[in-house]
Amino acid sequence: MTAPVFHLMDRAPAPVAPYSHAVEIDGWCLITGQLATDPDEDAKPLPDGIEAQTRRTMENLRLVLEGLGLDFSHVVSARVFLTEFERDYEAMNTVYAEYFGADTRPARTCIGVTGIARKALVEIDCIAYRPAKKVR
Repeated sequence: MTAPVFHLMDRAPAPVAPYSHAVEIDGWCLITGQLATDPDEDAKPLPDGIEAQTRRTMENLRLVLEGLGLDFSHVVSARVFLTEFERDYEAMNTVYAEYFGADTRPARTCIGVTGIARKALVEIDCIAYRPAKKVR
């Protein structure tokens, strides 16, 4: 087993607490939950509504994945946290599904919670896998 690599991405939103954007070990990339924060202006208010927040959250995940040299096809598992589960579940799913092909949807858990940092409506984290390079 190799030592973990702790990643902070320049293009991703600044962390709102003491954590890395991702931690990688032996090809596994554990990506910290992302919110709908603006990567260029952290103090900017979160977008209104679950659709806009889900889209911004997924775009923030894309920035972290790209910083790792990966994309959504590498995601094997995701967790979605919703503060208004009954109200927002279907709308969140509609936006979330846009980021994955029908044949590359990761395993997923979706959980209703009482609160998320910055009073966000949604937070999403994921695990991606970096395939080993083939040696010839």
